[in-house]
Amino acid sequence: MSLRGPLDRTTQAMLLRQLYLAYFETRRFERAAEVAEQILALGVLSDVAHQDAARAKQALGDIEGAVGHLRLAARTGPASRRAFHWWTLGSVYHLARRYDEAIGALTRAARWGTRDKPLYQGHLAVVQCESGKAVEGLGALIDRLSEVPAGQGYGRFVLGQMAYFDQRWDEAKKYLEAFVQRSTSGRAAVAIALGAEIEAARRTLASLAER
Repeated sequence: MSLRGPLDRTTQAMLLRQLYLAYFETRRFERAAEVAEQILALGVLSDVAHQDAARAKQALGDIEGAVGHLRLAARTGPASRRAFHWWTLGSVYHLARRYDEAIGALTRAARWGTRDKPLYQGHLAVVQCESGKAVEGLGALIDRLSEVPAGQGYGRFVLGQMAYFDQRWDEAKKYLEAFVQRSTSGRAAVAIALGAEIEAARRTLASLAER
């Protein structure tokens, strides 16, 4: 259909996001980052565009660039998505092994979280364990997360890592295998975005196989 007038900014942003996803799925991360910046210039869906830009920057190895965009997402996004943005920031810090900063961001995510609070609390516990801190009540956190929708998808990664630190080996194996299977059998964008987590899960599985 021909258009009788110019596209509104929201429609432009949505079309550009499809272009972003196409670039991201073909690992053209610099182009994906450029498109995310174009979306930001439109002034709509800004926190989503910051998330997209951060994902591309992270894939390029530009951690500080990713962090900057995620902090802006948390600052400018609606309250309903603030916890998600802090959690994503915490995840970036976690994967970079910047544990103190990860703990700070995930603590904020857990504070703001509602429906997905058990995921944020669980992820915070994983980072604390990896950083050498003692965490009490891991079993309760595992049980709580396993009973809510947030325990699916990415939640299986968090559940597997918590189970590993709680020495629940069979559960850790079950959750991590399910996470890897689900993350690598769907859209390419998911496997690419979760590449570091997939590798971390595989390392933990390899450690379990040696027991």
